[in-house]
Amino acid sequence: MTISTVRRGALTASLMLVAVALFAGGTQEKGTGGSQSAAHAVRISVVRQLAEGDYFAQWLAGAQSQAQKLGIALLVSDASGDNAKQALDLQTAVNEKPGAIIVDHGFAQTIDPAVKQALDAGIPIIAFDVDPGDPRAIVETQSDQDIAQLGLNELLKDSGGSATVLYVYVAGYAPLDARNTVWVQVKAANPGIKQVAQIGAVNQSTAETVADQAKAALQAHPDVTAIFAPYDEFAKGAVIAVNELGLQAKIKVYGADISTPDIGVITAPGSPWVATVAADPANVGAVAVRAAYLKATGGTVPQDIVVPVSLITQEQLVSGQVKNMAQLSAAVPGLETPDLIAARP
Repeated sequence: MTISTVRRGALTASLMLVAVALFAGGTQEKGTGGSQSAAHAVRISVVRQLAEGDYFAQWLAGAQSQAQKLGIALLVSDASGDNAKQALDLQTAVNEKPGAIIVDHGFAQTIDPAVKQALDAGIPIIAFDVDPGDPRAIVETQSDQDIAQLGLNELLKDSGGSATVLYVYVAGYAPLDARNTVWVQVKAANPGIKQVAQIGAVNQSTAETVADQAKAALQAHPDVTAIFAPYDEFAKGAVIAVNELGLQAKIKVYGADISTPDIGVITAPGSPWVATVAADPANVGAVAVRAAYLKATGGTVPQDIVVPVSLITQEQLVSGQVKNMAQLSAAVPGLETPDLIAARP
């Protein structure tokens, strides 16, 4: 079996495990939601547009862990990328009148009507990585400008300011749009950075789709020396393409986000993924739940919550023998923010 086949097989297996874990977790939350309401003083609905991929699995795990610590009934719905279903899920959550609603990703035109309805009804909204379209909602983001800027600083440093770049991007997602703004600015300020093509997809098999797109783009543009892929599923797809084409010695990948499977990809011998910028997704999910809990119980929460991010390099992971998120959190303490929106049961 070639190394490229191993990469594809490992990725597919990883995605299947994530899907099984999410299905099990989602079913448990939905199935016990009614009975939990009597035992829990606070019910929080989580309305998700996406759930596939390592980032989203870890985000949910962090949210569930924090909910358990606070004694919250967490009611989770997953639209699996279907915007119409997310709108329906959000409307259902509003009708159930929980203490607060967390909206996880999505598109403004999809969620705005029900967000307004919820806020009019006195139900707090925590919007993570999506524009809620209403200033009354609490907005949680990672520092998306820093995610792009820190990663691009590495690209500029490694390339000496001269690189031919394949860019991975899908418009319409608030965090990707924010990162794209920085990319446009960096290109304008650094004429030695040339974008030769743009690819991208967000679906139930993002990494596999991007891998196929990247292979075609790299074959069409053999002068590419770097790939800027500011989302971990994008970066994993880029890595698959580079490996399958045998271009590891020529092309470097600059990504975003981090997970235990991501660490494995970055630290694999000869991996082209040399840097990523990230927050711990489990920590981000926990912060969202703490904010929702405080709003549901009459606490004070700032309108804008920005979770800080850190630059993580391949060299740092390999030299520190970091193999999982627990070891990474010990090596990079800034990934954990327990005092950001502190809440106690």
